[in-house]
Amino acid sequence: MESTRPAGSRPAPAWWWAAKPFINGGTVATIGITFFNPIDVIKTRLQIAGGGSPFAMGARMVRTEGFTSLYAGISAQYLRAWTYQTARLGAYRSLVDVMQPAPGQPTPLWQKAMAGLTAGAFGAVIGNPAELSIIRMQSDAALPEAQRRNYKGIGDALYRVIRTEGILALWTGSGPTIVRAMALNCGALASYDQAKEAIDELVGQKDSRVGIAGASLLSGVVGSVFSLPFDYVKTQIQRMKPDPTSGELPFSGALQCFTKTLAEHGPLRFYAGLGTYTTRIAPMITLTWLLLEQLSALEKRYGL
Repeated sequence: MESTRPAGSRPAPAWWWAAKPFINGGTVATIGITFFNPIDVIKTRLQIAGGGSPFAMGARMVRTEGFTSLYAGISAQYLRAWTYQTARLGAYRSLVDVMQPAPGQPTPLWQKAMAGLTAGAFGAVIGNPAELSIIRMQSDAALPEAQRRNYKGIGDALYRVIRTEGILALWTGSGPTIVRAMALNCGALASYDQAKEAIDELVGQKDSRVGIAGASLLSGVVGSVFSLPFDYVKTQIQRMKPDPTSGELPFSGALQCFTKTLAEHGPLRFYAGLGTYTTRIAPMITLTWLLLEQLSALEKRYGL
């Protein structure tokens, strides 16, 4: 699309072109999280409970804890939007642009997958403190009253983790978090670009609405299936507490969590809450891509 920047307006500064993918990523993630946080809270509760109906879980939470329980951890979610989401979306788009063989030519799928893996790992390292806070704040009400942490908000959560457990505790579960983010982004980001290119070619229109919508939905499903087992392990590691009697943790690490869960519950346990997880991920990714495409169109229109 040709720029329609008003006559006499100044071109955007050089730093803007480097920062734009990251700023856009954080902006659309913040909007999406506001809409989808209740689904994320219900998903976490279902993983703790080992499955169940998302509708029954949501209704029970509202009835026993109030409507605001659906927005548990929202302050941490916003922090996550401006750390993990900003980093992964911005890094992916920047990497794909660098890998592009030539202007106007699509980047090969394997390079998109590598960009997704790299962006996912980069974002996960930066966003793990917020991720840890989200899991603990969302699951707190499901714990026995004596074991609840009762964090007042994201600031209180981060401060108390550092004070009582040490600063490195902010990266508890970072291993499975990074692997989960790599799986999600490899599946969701690479499949979006590839599907969009294929649909656009089929309908004969670049950046078509049907291409954006179809590719967004597909990338959400692919990302969900790829990442949920890692999300399950990550959740179990980040919410575990020492045994009141022995002082031992339930799992020594992600690998033991995986093998013990597999032995005791079977492989389907890793897909507890799949419906809810996909219900959250697919629309969230769809909305993210739609908003990003709209932002991109506006920026092109005004020469930004």
